[in-house]
Amino acid sequence: MNILLVEDEPKLHDFVRKGLQQQGYQVQGAASGSEALELAAVHTFDLILLDIMLPGQTGLEVLENLKKFNVKTPVIILSALSTTENVIAGLDKGAVDYIKKPFDFGELLARIRAVTRKGATKTYTQYKIDHVRLDLIAHKVWVAEQEVSLTKREFHLLETLMSDANRVISKTELAERVWEVHFDMGSNVIEVHMSQLRRKLGIEDFIQTRVGIGYVIEGHLVCS
Repeated sequence: MNILLVEDEPKLHDFVRKGLQQQGYQVQGAASGSEALELAAVHTFDLILLDIMLPGQTGLEVLENLKKFNVKTPVIILSALSTTENVIAGLDKGAVDYIKKPFDFGELLARIRAVTRKGATKTYTQYKIDHVRLDLIAHKVWVAEQEVSLTKREFHLLETLMSDANRVISKTELAERVWEVHFDMGSNVIEVHMSQLRRKLGIEDFIQTRVGIGYVIEGHLVCS
């Protein structure tokens, strides 16, 4: 997932960028509204994190200009302007969410995941990486065009990993997104399901383990 981070305060910019990169996100930075517009016009981003108080153009002006340039990338505002009027103005200008500073980094990650899930649900019906194809509507999976029978949980597990291809997903996040609970990380529930999923797919190293971190599927994700 490729994120454009628009923040002019250097320490906060570096903190958020490093934190997102540690979670497996690709991050490109901008320190002004004008720079953000230039990048958004020529590059494809999955999400924009946007401050309001920026030099040159405010975040609200950036939102207006994104519409003019027909850039439909979802935007989450990160701002110290915390009045109800500020929040309403940001959402009315087209932001999908508004996070007030100071914020908890875990909350930011949860908001990013929520926006990602909404976007995937609205836009795509199939994911394909290498020889593995997953159909979100039919709830079917094929490997080299041979259908593979998965349980509902295994399908959701594979869907989660494929939708966030090239990003390491922790066991905690998998538990929240697939089981909608917080497991005791001493439990081997995830490992058991992961082992069964790998066996059924039959592709060595398609799902990779990052010891002490989580799991990742690497490759070029084609969405349709």
